[in-house]
Amino acid sequence: MIRIGKIVATHGIGGSLILTHIVGNSNWLKKGTAIHVEMQKGSFIPYFISNIKANNNEEYVVGVEDINKVEAAKKLVTKHVYVDESILSEYARQSPLLWIGFNVIDKKEGTLGKIDDVMQTGNQWLAKLTYQNTEVLLPLIEQTIDSLDIKTKTINMTLPDGLLDVYLDARFC
Repeated sequence: MIRIGKIVATHGIGGSLILTHIVGNSNWLKKGTAIHVEMQKGSFIPYFISNIKANNNEEYVVGVEDINKVEAAKKLVTKHVYVDESILSEYARQSPLLWIGFNVIDKKEGTLGKIDDVMQTGNQWLAKLTYQNTEVLLPLIEQTIDSLDIKTKTINMTLPDGLLDVYLDARFC
């Protein structure tokens, strides 16, 4: 599953939820789509969307089946929301924000670790991960990404020579 956002509040007294998402385009988010709410670390409960209305490009008011009272909806506030990767396969390739949790494998160094966060600096995306107990930032650009596999949540990269050494050498300064 891919994390797409978070439930940030309730809306009204009928159990509707305010969902913020990082996908950008929400054409995939429709009545009947299953969203998975992470109630506890690694424990996901599926909910089916019964209605949806866009507040803006990043925020939606969502009704889900079996939640029809504000008291029940409040239990979902602050929880992360995921969807099956098959639903978002075309969008995930376009949005590095969806790559959080993906494993990075460098052609030369092998497995580097999971992406903890992504950030945009100007027109470039950077992946933040911990490699050999050191926080590193990797450029998520066409020249470094060899392949992206949504199903296995892996990004194969060819990093510039010496990039990781800059971070590792800085630990001893």
